[in-house]
Formats: sequence, C-alpha cells, structure tokens
Amino acid sequence: MQATKTLHDLGQSLWLDNITRDLLNNGTLKRYIDELSVTGLTSNPTIFDHAISKSSTYDADIAGKAPGARSREELFFELALADLGRAADLFQPVFARTDGVDGWVSLEVSPLLARDTDSTLAAARDLHKRGGKPNLFIKIPGTPEGIPAIEEAIFAGVPINVTLLFSREQYVAAAEAYLRGVERRIAAGLNPDVASVASIFISRWDVAVAGKVPAELTNRLGIAIAQRAYKAYRELLDSPRFQRTANSGGRAQRLLWASTGTKDPKAPDALYVTALAAPFTVNTMPEGTLKAVADHGDIGQALAPDGGDCETVLTAFGRAGIDVDALANRLQDEGAASFVKSWNDLMSRLESKRVAIRKAS
Repeated sequence: MQATKTLHDLGQSLWLDNITRDLLNNGTLKRYIDELSVTGLTSNPTIFDHAISKSSTYDADIAGKAPGARSREELFFELALADLGRAADLFQPVFARTDGVDGWVSLEVSPLLARDTDSTLAAARDLHKRGGKPNLFIKIPGTPEGIPAIEEAIFAGVPINVTLLFSREQYVAAAEAYLRGVERRIAAGLNPDVASVASIFISRWDVAVAGKVPAELTNRLGIAIAQRAYKAYRELLDSPRFQRTANSGGRAQRLLWASTGTKDPKAPDALYVTALAAPFTVNTMPEGTLKAVADHGDIGQALAPDGGDCETVLTAFGRAGIDVDALANRLQDEGAASFVKSWNDLMSRLESKRVAIRKAS
C-alpha cells in the first residue's frame, strides 16, 4: 500500500505545505487530493514569495488589481485569498465529509504584527471574513503576544492555525489559550465548535544543532521534541478539562507537524514523516517530501502516547551542552524574524512586478 494511504488510514491528515496558481491551474493539487490522500494545505509568506517570483501567472491580476489596491499588503491579500479560495473549494468535499475536522487551507496574518496582540486579532477577524470560506484557517504565531490574540480569536469564532511553536511549553500555552476561548464561548451560551490546529516546527531544531552534538544525536532533536509535545497533547485530550468542553460540544485542537522537509542531504528524505506517524494529528509537508513519502516511504510504528524515549534523548542533548528551553525561544524569535524578511521580500516583489507591468503596458 502507498505510504500516504497508510498514514491516512492510520488517522493522520496529510497537508501540502505549498500553494501556487500553477498547482491550481494545471490540476496538480487536485491530483494530490485524488492520488496521494492530501486533505488540506498550508501557506506562509515565503511560499507566496516563491510562487509570485517564479511564475508569470499572477501578472495579469497584479496589473488589474494594483490600481485599486490601497497598498502592497492589500494587493497581496487579494491575490492570496483568490488562490486559497480555489484551494478551499477543492477541499470542500473533505471538509463536509469529516464535519469540519479536515479539509482546511491556511492564510497567515502579516508577520509584522507578531508582537502586536490587538492588531493581530483585528487582522485575523478581517481576513477570515474577507476569505468567505468556512474551511479557511487564519494563522497566528504562538509568540507571547500572539497567545492572547489566539484566545480572543477563538472566542470570536475565528478558526485559527497557531504557528511558530517549537516546544512542549509553547504548545501547551497555545492549547490553553484555545481552551480558554472555547470555555468562554460555552459560558456565553455560544457554539463552542471552533476549529484549530497547533503547529510544531520540527526540522529547524536539527539545523540549529548540526555539527554541535555527537554523531549519534544527529537529526534526533526535532523528533524528540515532537515526541514530548505529543505526550502533552495526549494528556490534554485525556484531561477532565478538555472532556468537559467536549461534552458541551467543543472539539479538540489538533496537533500539526510543520517544517517536516528534511534539511540534511545525508538523512532520509521522508525522515520527519515516517518518524511522526500518529493518529489524530496533521503532517504538512513540501511537495518534494510528499512525493518522497508516496514513492518510498516506510511507515513503521505510530508514536507512543507516553513520548517513548524522548526524555532520554533530550537528556543526552543536555549533556552535550544544548539548552532546549533557550533554543526553543531562540528558534521562535528567529522564525518570526524569518517570516518578516520573507514578507518584506514579498512586498518588494509585488512592487517591482507592478512597476514592470506598468512600464510594459
């Protein structure tokens, strides 16, 4: 059986961490849905920057929408929402069949707002309304400033993909913010059924410690961090607190593995997919990783609910001089800064394309 189908049957959702207009126009995304068990999609500023820079398929829209756009940011969101709206329609049958558990697409608020709680909340509400699709997640970073915005967005009924999580502690903070939002909806007599996922970034851990630890620990930190977060996730699902909200109609915030493309050319290209098979989770992966899993992925045992050997492995990293807590905070800060850079690059790309198209007309 194809490995993507094996993971789907195990109970894990496979989402594509990419979107381009070409993927939509040439039927590739539809083929991934039909043939590779893909049931959702995520995006970020870097993905859209690459999509717009490497294709001319956006040029007509840039030329047509640019005169009416109030800013480059406004122009970008018009382009992004058009693409994500088409993708959301492709996933609508999955969304309907799973009663909203699966079949989602994701759009990120401007990363310039990562340290601004009020503006993040306002942007999330506005983008979800403009998107007009029930299966559109708005991505909010799980930074300290993002946590209250997540709670308020959930209370407002906005489905949220919490991004830029790097540790168990960051995951738990995001999960508790989600639960507080749901509990407030229950107390207010509102429907508590507001969907969310919490995205843990994996591969960046191993990139950060490459060459700094003994050979036997190479490419093991990201997986150990994921195991530790998965244990916390399973404990939360078993907790009386979550079960009370579920009894009132709330749903679980699913755990999502992000940044699962292998960065080390010496490591297996499907490393972070085959190692992180787990029911009631999501793995969002780049196209190359998706194809590798479909072609030669070998799915073994599912993750152990108790975290397996993660604490032993993390203790070994501690002995090697790696402060996991400090590194988690650094990675989150660096991730936020990286998205800001990609955002600024994207805005510059749109401006240069707009100028070039205007000169050519």
